[in-house]
Amino acid sequence: MRIAVAGENALIIYFDDAGFSAQASPAVAARVQAAKVAIATSLDSVLIDLIPSYASLTLIYDALKTDHFFISQTLNALLNDLDNAESGQGSLVTLPVYYSVESGPELELIAANADLSIEQVIDLHQQQEYRVYAIGFAPGFAYLGEVNEKIAASRLSTPRQKVPRGAVGIADRQTAVYPAQSPGGWNLIGLCPQRMFDPTVEPSMPVAVGDRVQFETISRNRFLELGGELP
Repeated sequence: MRIAVAGENALIIYFDDAGFSAQASPAVAARVQAAKVAIATSLDSVLIDLIPSYASLTLIYDALKTDHFFISQTLNALLNDLDNAESGQGSLVTLPVYYSVESGPELELIAANADLSIEQVIDLHQQQEYRVYAIGFAPGFAYLGEVNEKIAASRLSTPRQKVPRGAVGIADRQTAVYPAQSPGGWNLIGLCPQRMFDPTVEPSMPVAVGDRVQFETISRNRFLELGGELP
């Protein structure tokens, strides 16, 4: 691990040498989560925010209450004892999905490429328990991993200009739910009626980094009953 300056009141901790190019790793993610818990407990009174990612953790502190020297010293002590920190398992969140050719335009393609039936692709996707590794590029966009290698799929060569809110996609061995209509190049396999970001409620997102997610099949009628919208 190494600590680098990220701003006048911010530091970033890297947990491996890959930095921003880090790939999903349950072991590294567990250490990020353990550090987040330890830092939040020890520095709660001076923290503004903690932003975890795949292999890094950004810490923003109140410069009116503390300084860079104190934060760095505290971090070094905490990180040296990280193996004894309690990382926790996070919450298990179940997200409903209407899987179909109607709601998932790449469902048939993934099935054909994997020499599987559509039903088998759906079963493989919903059998897995996924870790929330990071949140971004948009509020509520949770990067989840890892999908079964049989249904892993490269990003589309030409991204769509509009991906509907709630679209469930696969890119390589990651899966995600689009929180709002946006451009995107992931392979779409279904639609989720759950709002992944709502600034009018608290918490504004149903998942956080370190949580676990499992998908559950629902019918078309149930999808509409839960407030889902077909594109």
